[in-house]
Amino acid sequence: MHGQTKTQNATSASDPGVRPGEGLMRLEDFLPHQLNVLSSLVSQALSRVYSARYGIGIPEWRVLVTLGEGGTMSGKSVGMQTHMHKTKVSRAVAQLEARKLVERRANEADLRESLLSLTPEGLAIYREAAPIALAFTQRLAEVVAPDDRAAFDRAIARLTKRSAELAAEFDKP
Repeated sequence: MHGQTKTQNATSASDPGVRPGEGLMRLEDFLPHQLNVLSSLVSQALSRVYSARYGIGIPEWRVLVTLGEGGTMSGKSVGMQTHMHKTKVSRAVAQLEARKLVERRANEADLRESLLSLTPEGLAIYREAAPIALAFTQRLAEVVAPDDRAAFDRAIARLTKRSAELAAEFDKP
């Protein structure tokens, strides 16, 4: 321990091959991090549009659009389609219900489950907001050259599929 602090000694004892500043990887070059940053920035930019206009956040937006597209659905189905945790879906639904944009009714086939649907007010917002969101998407995607668009779409589809496969692989006992 001559000349070393306890922190230095503990670091080298736990992993003698790697020292601070000698990282094995750079976070900004790590694909999952890059995709997360991109997703976050896109969501934040788009949310500024519908937050200012409709007073809803990202989770509420996702629920509203999912119900606008899919019609009547269970909260579990909304969560699966949006890849949001059930508590986040539940909070978003509660906020949309409080604003009378979503209504909930019992599922006659399974009384443990509720079915969600947009109210006329919620449907009006969806119909008004969808073209705005699509225009935003066009502006976002215009940086991808038309000749590269098909390859870009294939890459996104393949990465999505592979991510689901890897998640399922790690879920196995």
